[in-house]
Amino acid sequence: MIIDWEAFLHVFVAALAGAVIVVTFYALGLRLLVRGGRPPLVAPAEFTDAITVLTDKQKRRAEKAVAKAAARNPLSAGQKKVALVAAYACFAVCAAAVLGALLLILFH
Repeated sequence: MIIDWEAFLHVFVAALAGAVIVVTFYALGLRLLVRGGRPPLVAPAEFTDAITVLTDKQKRRAEKAVAKAAARNPLSAGQKKVALVAAYACFAVCAAAVLGALLLILFH
């Protein structure tokens, strides 16, 4: 069996670059989403065998912390809109990278 090390290196570099791009832009998108005044607050799913489930008191405390953080945001309304647009653009880059990788896999 002969291994084509050059092809292996190309795949490794492409996978590493793709992972870095997706993770970086997703993290940047989340950061900009928070700065834009829309922090993601996801209610926990309740499963029968859940390890931990937030109580109503904990949910209210988390919502209060989100509202408090939004009130301390030093950005103007225009800056918040720019941050939100940039956040959605970062998420679009992530989606495009994933879609591009799928297309490469399917049609190459």
